[in-house]
Amino acid sequence: MFLEVETHCHTIASGHAYNTLEEMVLEAQRKGLKGICITDHGPEMPGSCSSLYFYNLIVVPRKINGIMVFRGCEANIVDYEGRIDIPEDALKRLDFVIASLHDVCIPSGTVFDHTRALIGAIKNRYIHCIGHPGNPLYEIDKEEVVLAAKEYKKAIEINNSSFYVREKSKENCIEILKLCKKHGVYIAMGSDAHYKADIGRCEITQKLVCEYEFPPELIVNKSLESFISFLKLHGKDIEI
Repeated sequence: MFLEVETHCHTIASGHAYNTLEEMVLEAQRKGLKGICITDHGPEMPGSCSSLYFYNLIVVPRKINGIMVFRGCEANIVDYEGRIDIPEDALKRLDFVIASLHDVCIPSGTVFDHTRALIGAIKNRYIHCIGHPGNPLYEIDKEEVVLAAKEYKKAIEINNSSFYVREKSKENCIEILKLCKKHGVYIAMGSDAHYKADIGRCEITQKLVCEYEFPPELIVNKSLESFISFLKLHGKDIEI
């Protein structure tokens, strides 16, 4: 297994995924992972759960069958200032927060609009990662976003599912990966699994990371220890 922690997956709580939280965790265990982030969509995603779901994630055990469970979310960016759909009081309770642009939550605008939205999210102290920024529907000034991530010690996701569901993402992702290498910026390799079989599936991302000789020390979920260390940069003191 190339990765030890799955940083991006969805349960039935997201409304368009197909397994329970426990099923996703047990699949992670079956595949030899050591940790998994449960990152269901915020409430602005049609069919997803309310904010109460994220407040209450604290009841989920830290370990299930020996697998570390990180309480998270994929928050929806809802305006070009970078505001998201999860209240701050709920964000404080979470371990790992991804912020992403989705076409059902915010219309496509200009490169300037999208760049401003992602940088606004990066500046939010409770957000740790920008999800699938290679989405061609939301073209960005890639270097500006990467430099903002560097300044705030945030991670940029190279999202494996984008290569299948977001046409023409690959070129953008390669450029972003190169910029992260150039500037020493963290990346997260997420499967964005909506079905348990895709947990830990990052074969295209892995191939690109190897092809472009991306520094392994900048991959936040390469190991359980590296992920814990990344979270500590943002005030999350979690023991293995």
